[in-house]
This record gives sequence, C-alpha cells and structure tokens, in this order.
Amino acid sequence: MRGAFKRRLAPVWRGVGLLSASLILSLTTLAPAAAAPAKKAKAADARPAAKAKPAAPSKSTAAKPASKQVAAKATSGKAAKTAPQVAAKGKAAKADVQEAKASKRDRGGKSAKRAFAEERRGEKTNVARGSDSVQRTLSARNGKAHERAERLAARETRLAIRTVAHVPQEARPARLSFGQLAGLRGVEDPLELKSSVALVLDQDTHEVLLSKNDHAVLPIASLTKLMTGLIVSDARLPLDEMISITEDDIDYEKGSRSRLPVGTTLTRGELMHLALMSSENRAAHALGRTFPGGMQRFVGLMNARAMMLGMKDTRYVEPTGLSSENRSSAYDLATLVNTAAQDPLLRQLSTSQGYEVAVGNRVLQYNNTNRLVHNPDWQIGLQKTGYISEAGQCLVMQARVAGRKLIMVFLDSSGKYSRLADAERVRRWVEFERAPTNTAASNPYAG
Repeated sequence: MRGAFKRRLAPVWRGVGLLSASLILSLTTLAPAAAAPAKKAKAADARPAAKAKPAAPSKSTAAKPASKQVAAKATSGKAAKTAPQVAAKGKAAKADVQEAKASKRDRGGKSAKRAFAEERRGEKTNVARGSDSVQRTLSARNGKAHERAERLAARETRLAIRTVAHVPQEARPARLSFGQLAGLRGVEDPLELKSSVALVLDQDTHEVLLSKNDHAVLPIASLTKLMTGLIVSDARLPLDEMISITEDDIDYEKGSRSRLPVGTTLTRGELMHLALMSSENRAAHALGRTFPGGMQRFVGLMNARAMMLGMKDTRYVEPTGLSSENRSSAYDLATLVNTAAQDPLLRQLSTSQGYEVAVGNRVLQYNNTNRLVHNPDWQIGLQKTGYISEAGQCLVMQARVAGRKLIMVFLDSSGKYSRLADAERVRRWVEFERAPTNTAASNPYAG
C-alpha cells in the first residue's frame, strides 16, 4: 500500500521538480534584463536566487525516506536535463556580475560626470553670484557716481545762478528828474555848471552873483530838513527829551535805509543832529511825529513858516523830503538858508563833521553828507544836502568866500559829486573873477 502511494506521488514530484526548474530558468533569463536598470541591491538579491538549491519545496517531504529518494531521482533527472541551462545560468551570472561592475563603473562615471557638471554649475552659480556681487558693487559705485554727478550739477546750477545774478544786466534807463523832464539841464551858463538850477548871492548885500533857472519849482529832497530843524528849534522844545524810533518812522515810500532800528531811543538834540548832519530820515520823521500836536500840526507849521518868510513857491507834505511833493525854487531856498543861518543850533549841527551815538550795545559813527565841511579851503556856516531821483543831487550852503558871505543853491545836479564840483567852480570864480555887472539889476533881495 505504501508502494502504491509512492507511485501515485511520483508524478507529482516530477511536476514539482519541473516547475522549480522552469522557475529557476525564468529567473536566470530575466536576470540580465533586470540587472541593467536594477540597483545593486536588487542585482545582489537576484544572484542568490539563481544559486539557491531547488530541493526545498517543502519541509514535510524531507522527513520521509521515500521522499528523499524521489527527490534525489528527480533532482538527478533535472540536473541532467538542465545542465546546459545551469551553464548558461553561470555564464549569465558572470555576465550579470560584469554588467553590474560595468554599470557600477558607468554609474561611477556618470556620477563623476554629474559631479563635474554640478561643480561646473556650482562654479557658474558662484560666478553668477560673484557677478551679482560685482553688479551690486558696480551699481553702488554707479549710484555714488550718480549722486556725485547730481551734486556737481546742482553746484554748477547754483554757481550759474549766482553768476547770472552777478552778471550786469542790461542797463535800465535812468529815471528822469523833474529838471530833466522840463529841459532845464540844457540851459547854458558861464561856469558850465552840472546843476539844472543854480543861485549864488551875497548874504549881506543880497547881490545875485549867478543865477540859472532860479524860478523853476522842483522837488527839493532832504533840503526839507532845514525847515524841519527850524520848526523844532523855534519851538524851544527840550533837547534832552528821549524819543524812540517806531515803525511809523520807517520809509515805505522810497524804501530808504536807516541805521536806527525800531526801538532806538535818542534825545531830541541827537535826532536833530543826525537829521541835519547825516540826513537821517527816521530821525527827521521822529521829530515831526513827536512834536506837540502830532505830524499834521508839524507839517502845517512848516508851510505856515514858509509863507511867513515869503516862500511863495514852496510846499511841504512831510518832514524828511522823501516825498517828491516837497517842492520849492532856488529863490525860496535862498531865503530859507538866510533865515536858518541865523540860528546857532542849526549852524552847529549842520556843519558838524561827525557824531557818535550809542545804539543798543553798539556805538555808531555818523559823518556829514557834505564832504566840503572837511576841506580847509572852505568856511561853511550852514549846509544841507539832498537827493531823490525826482530831485536829483541838491545842495544849499552858506559860506564865506573871498571875505563875502555867500548863499549857494544847486538843484538837480547830474552826478553824485557834481554839486560839490559846482560849488568849487563858484568859489574859484568868486575868488579870481569879477561878478557880472548885469546880475544886480535882477536881484530881488536888493534894496
């Protein structure tokens, strides 16, 4: 019964052997194809599988002796039949190993190439990064250079603006004086004076030595201050009374400058000194503003005194002379000089060469606007200068020349120093020449 069972199992064992052999053969045939793309670990796993013994299909069969014999027979038969296959398997295994080594070499080569490529890429990256750094550096430098260029351009622009500001512009036509508009400067005289209006007469005899447009009525500028000083002096106001400069004393009509800032406090005598000697406009205005009754009353007294003196061509609207509405003629001004020269205070203050005043923490030096007071060739008893564009350069004086007290009036002179030059011409003429005999007949002061 046991033999019958063995006979029945023999075919089964043969099938199992054949099946295992076919499996081994299939694995060996598939191993080369799988070895190329497979990894090292898979190739290693495939080789033991190829070398494994096909005699272990089941552990239960090994316990039986009959099973051992059948298995031996089946194995021997299988080995006989599959010897070529095993040889091929060995060759395939060797080829597989070689391919694996080659693949390894290839992978190593590919890894080397990949590493080299990565190194190249790294170098490129580093270079790119270096380029970025260089670009940033260059950009920073370019930015700084651009900023420097902008600063230089701005500086050049400022310099250009400054240069343009200091470039002499096209000369504007000078504002014509009233004398020029009236054609008075075209009138000739024996001394070729630069003044449109001139009058020279003897103070004691009232003899007219020289006249030129003496009846013309023109703006008189700061010659007005002589009447201002006369009104203050006649009023006998205390000269030591303190008077402060206020905003009301600022010249908004002509925009003239002043060294007396708002808040400056001086005595009335000091203000008169600066007004008559240096033609200080704020000082003269403060004298009129602080006069009893105010500015309106003061100007009214100026015009009333002019009428009293017979100055029919004279009109005052304010005490400084900045207004071109203050007008007079050479004859009227000669009358005013004659009267003012009799006041010792006015003589002293108007002919003072210089005066110092304390303004805050500073001491200001004021000088006379008439340079002739410093000239030893002149003996000046009273003087006053004046200028606005409408009046031109003006000058009135009382001086002793060649033993004679002369009154000189010069209006609308063409230059800053031409009025002084005209006075010099008159002095030399009186000293070395005879006066014209026909002028006495036209002297309104004669008799």
